[in-house]
This record gives sequence, structure tokens and C-alpha cells, in this order.
Amino acid sequence: MTKSPFTGSIPALMTPCRPDRTPDFDALVRKAKELTGLGMSGVVYCGSMGDWPLLTDAQRMEGVERLVRAGIKVIVGTGAVNTKSAVAHAAHAARVGAAGLMLIPRVLSRGSSTAAQKAHFEALLGAAPNLPAVIYNSPVYGFATRAELFFALRENHPNLVGFKEFGGEDDLSYAAEHITSGNPELTLMVGVDTAVYHGFVECGAGGAITGIGNCLPREVLHLVALCQKAQQGDAVARRKAKELEEALMVLSTWDAGTDLVLYFKYLLFLDGGAEYELHFNPEDELSPTQKAFAAAALKRFRTWYAGWSAQ
Repeated sequence: MTKSPFTGSIPALMTPCRPDRTPDFDALVRKAKELTGLGMSGVVYCGSMGDWPLLTDAQRMEGVERLVRAGIKVIVGTGAVNTKSAVAHAAHAARVGAAGLMLIPRVLSRGSSTAAQKAHFEALLGAAPNLPAVIYNSPVYGFATRAELFFALRENHPNLVGFKEFGGEDDLSYAAEHITSGNPELTLMVGVDTAVYHGFVECGAGGAITGIGNCLPREVLHLVALCQKAQQGDAVARRKAKELEEALMVLSTWDAGTDLVLYFKYLLFLDGGAEYELHFNPEDELSPTQKAFAAAALKRFRTWYAGWSAQ
């Protein structure tokens, strides 16, 4: 199995859109190169942020291939309505040279069944046994993977090396206490932007998969670096990390909401990213008041950060 890619800061890429509302893979690769060039340790594609339910399997696979060919360390999301499609994405990721998998639970059909989810995860892990993988735990998908299931999967699939927790602080604490702590082979990934400090400092996380990091990469890298120092007991870093997370909170909170892609694409559009103006569904657009709120929040944070970081 290849070395685990689940460390540091990893943005979950959004899929840029052409004027005809098809994916702009040239822009996708440009953004990935920009973010990794700034210090991001890799990218995730195609998770919720990438609009996986709105793309065809062929489009998703093309995006993965383009990123891999560009030399990007890419972790592939396996979201699908049926296990066969999810397995195809896992096998394709292994075949083209992706760095890892983010295992999304089975949705809609038997989604609340532990037995069905176990079979689903086993099929994904077995389809790419040499790719390190994390389970993506999120209330959005309607199923919570607990320690018993996680370790039952690991008995036959050592490529399951971590846990991405999107559920918030309590769920991060559960994952740290019952799954990832005490075993250097297992990594806890912070999966929601509102809990970076808690995940690193209180739960020993080894990395973060971020949404707002697409829009404010330098600031998110700064936050994670401070949290990593605070994790080791640095009192000054602990205070600064709390200050920075608090200042980011309005922007970070969108990561946990229904309109996360709409908000984060709009922030990129405000910064000149015309390829992020449109969405795949024409009706998917922020309201005028949401746009004004987002623009004001971004301006307020940047003004604060310029003064704060200069101190």
C-alpha cells in the first residue's frame, strides 16, 4: 500500500463550470496546482464539494484522470447511489494512480442498515486494496459509522487507515476516543471547517479536509499550522489559533450548510474566478441578500486578518 496521503491541509475541490454548464477541467487542474503550490498537501475530488451527484460517472473519472496526469496528489470520493458505481470509482482511482479514497456511505437504499453499509465499504476497500482510505462520516449521508464497524472492516482491509469526521465536535471526540487514538497507523481527519481547532488540539487530528481552504488557502494553512503547534502544548499558538478560528467562523460555517458549494464558489467568483460564477443547475444560485452577506463577511475577515497577522 502507498504511503497515507491523509496529513496536513487538503481542500475538497469544487468543479468549475463552463458557460454551457459543463465541467471546466482545465480550471479544475489550475486551481489544484495553485492550492498545492501554496502548501496544501493534496486535494479531494469528487466529494460533496465537487457536486458528485450532479456529474456523470464519466465526468468524475475525467476530472480524476486530469488531476493525476497533472501530478496532483488526489483523494477520490466514492459517492454513488449504488455500490456498483461506487466500486467503479474506487477501481478507476487505483488504476489511474490516485493517492487515496474517501469512502462515502451507501445512500438512499438501505442507508440506515449497518449490514448494508458494511458490505458497501468492504466492496470499496476490496476494489482498491493498495489505496489508503478513510471513511467519510457525515450526518448528511444519514449513517454514523461506529467503532465496532470500523474495526470489523479493518480486520480484512488494512488499507482503511483513517476517519474523516464531518459531524462536529462531539463526533470528533467520539472518533478520537474510540477509533483513532493510540494507533499511529490510524489518522483522524477534521472534516468540517467549524471544528479545526477542536479536532487538532483536543482530538489529535492528523489533517483537515477543508471547504473554505479553496477560497482562503493561506489563512487556512496558517490556522492548521497554529493548531498543530497548539496540539504539542504551545500556549501562544493555542491562543492565536482560537482567535483565527473565531474570526473565520462565519465563513467556515457555510461548510456545514446546504449551500456550501454556492457560497464558496461565490467567494472565488468575487476574487476573479469567472469559472465559478455558474452552477450545473441554473436554479442553484445564492439570493441577492446572501451574496451581499457573503461579500461583507469576506471583506470583514480580510480587514481583520491583515491587521491581526501583522502584529
